[in-house]
Amino acid sequence: MSRLCLCLLSLLFAVHAHAADAPSIQRVFIVGDSTASEYPPARYPRTGWGQMLDGYFDADIEVFNRAVSGRSTRSYVVERHFDKIMAELRSGDLLLIQFGHNDAKQDDPSRYADPEVDFPAGLNRFVTTARARGAIPVLITPVARRLFDAAGQAVDTHGQYAIAVRQQAKAGIVPLIDLGQRSLDWIDALGPEVSKAYFLHDPQRGLIDDTHFHRRGANAVACMVAGDLVALKLIEAAHLSRDVDCGMPPGRRQRLAAQSLPSAIQHAETIEMTQPGPHGGDGLTVSASFFADAPKLGLVVRRRTLHQGASIGLHEHGKDEVYYVLSGQGEFTLDGVAHSVIAGHAMLTRDASSHSLRQIGTEPLQILIVYGNDRE
Repeated sequence: MSRLCLCLLSLLFAVHAHAADAPSIQRVFIVGDSTASEYPPARYPRTGWGQMLDGYFDADIEVFNRAVSGRSTRSYVVERHFDKIMAELRSGDLLLIQFGHNDAKQDDPSRYADPEVDFPAGLNRFVTTARARGAIPVLITPVARRLFDAAGQAVDTHGQYAIAVRQQAKAGIVPLIDLGQRSLDWIDALGPEVSKAYFLHDPQRGLIDDTHFHRRGANAVACMVAGDLVALKLIEAAHLSRDVDCGMPPGRRQRLAAQSLPSAIQHAETIEMTQPGPHGGDGLTVSASFFADAPKLGLVVRRRTLHQGASIGLHEHGKDEVYYVLSGQGEFTLDGVAHSVIAGHAMLTRDASSHSLRQIGTEPLQILIVYGNDRE
């Protein structure tokens, strides 16, 4: 083989290897309505979930939010928004499609699309045109509104429109994000009062909006969408820039009803006990052992306050133990070496190590202590 051929082969191999190592850049487009669209700073805290989605991915994922407030599958097309975005799409792009809020407005012929024929046909138009351009369509059921029944359970308001999206996804073998159900479960878990903070409820301005999101609500919904895109393997988990452990899994009410070990909240002032410094320590301390009676917890969680001059005597615990300084100043002795500790410092002692702690200065030293609990 000639020297020229060898050089050409080496060059081709180098180019191929470089291409294989290059990051796969993917673009995500969003079409939809006001629940997803962008809002300027002047309208804060009103925020669409599409506005927050790019915050869940690294720089290799570009998000283009083309949702438009007030639009339906019908008006989005008639007003030429459809043509503009289809001209932007290229092979490998993701197209997230969420409509339904405005399609249901029967009193507005410019937007109304019945759920049996027109709405599925509109969704199908987005899907088939995207696929013709090599893009990957993703159907999304309309995000839930905040509505509760008399029993305090969240109520679905999208009915046949959400069903139509699910049916269209199944019939066309299109990836589906069931955001309607995901967000409904989330609203239900928040409850009638707490959920107000995630929507546009502002009593001082007389604002009661159970459709559009406060920024914190839009962020929570965007988390669900990002997590489902990764779960569907449409975007690699390596591209996540933050966690997507959010929302509620189905069946929460049933699991809660069957819960044998209930969760709890405890206030330190109701369980505090004044005690001498433990392990032969000096002075007085105040101890609050949280959830000491909780069965099968597996942890001891204690807040201890060391008043002026108080100390915890030298001892060998025989297990892993963590001290965290909440406030004040102290001297922590670990295996014969003294360390000055202040708020924000954490100390870990392992089996066979010895440690002691004494308060320094005028401010009480307050620490949180956590270690394993061997009792059943």
